[in-house]
Amino acid sequence: MAKWGEGDPRWIVEERADATNVNNWHWTERDATNWSSDKLKELLLGVRVESDEGSCEVTEVSKLEGEASINNRKGKLIFFYEWSIKAKWKGTSKNGVKHKGHIEVPNLSDENDMEDLDINVTLSKDEPETPLVAVMKKEGASKVRAALGSYVGYLKTEFTQGMILPTANGVSKQQQPSQSKAKVDKTQISSGSSAPPPNTGVKIPTCKFSLRETFLTSPEELYRVFVTQELVQAFSHAAAVVEAEKGGKLRMLDGNISGEFLELVSEQKIVMKWRYNTWPSEHYATVTLNFSDRSNETELQLECKGVPVSEEERTKQGWQRYYFEAIKQTFGYGARLY
Repeated sequence: MAKWGEGDPRWIVEERADATNVNNWHWTERDATNWSSDKLKELLLGVRVESDEGSCEVTEVSKLEGEASINNRKGKLIFFYEWSIKAKWKGTSKNGVKHKGHIEVPNLSDENDMEDLDINVTLSKDEPETPLVAVMKKEGASKVRAALGSYVGYLKTEFTQGMILPTANGVSKQQQPSQSKAKVDKTQISSGSSAPPPNTGVKIPTCKFSLRETFLTSPEELYRVFVTQELVQAFSHAAAVVEAEKGGKLRMLDGNISGEFLELVSEQKIVMKWRYNTWPSEHYATVTLNFSDRSNETELQLECKGVPVSEEERTKQGWQRYYFEAIKQTFGYGARLY
């Protein structure tokens, strides 16, 4: 092999302590099975549901079979995971009667979208019928789906730290995790351009619009989806930067969306500067999200001001598709049909 600065760059060995895998040319793999097992148990044991019929919670993960790994090829991260999960739940009805049952998730896999997960809820043998089963099949399954979506987000962020090795100057290459199959058509967001256009210095005509959407979850849970980096990465299926504080930065979908948080009122309101990278340089819209509790649902009201007139329809469609629909599909927050 050649030393640094000599020969074929594919076989360069840097003068570094480990002297391996320079520039991530070689295929490397990290086993995430044990870490995933611990993380899945941690997330699932935190699932709890409150309703008019009583309360339920996951009390034990009784079966967790499968494996997970991350492969790195030339700086590209590819995720593999496949799990079969069984858990136990206990509930207390509004009249104080105790119940118990089981939850089974047979197909948590990188091959399946989160909305395609089978989440089967049953009562234990010889248990009397109870409305709590319906609660667990709806609200409970939704929260289990959200917990599993969080696991995928943590796998792509928390566990991948250190997989991209330093190059010759000691600075790590900035890479974006990618799944084994594409989940989002980012070309529709960037309009075929990855670099923002230069600032023309011309005042552009703008408009404002409003959207309203209903999610089958609480304001607390929905608010968390927008301000938690791991959850944003889970529904966008891409790396993100989410600094949920006043003045904190937002960056999503490989930089196609960026912004800054201006105001955060927990479970109630988010105000931020927001832009597509194809908009004129430094031009931002102001986006306000209001969360309203509607019993077992949350109504989200969006107001977007300062959108370039030519971008109005694309921006509306982007919020509907890459936020609202993606959140519902990933976490199971689809609105109840009447």
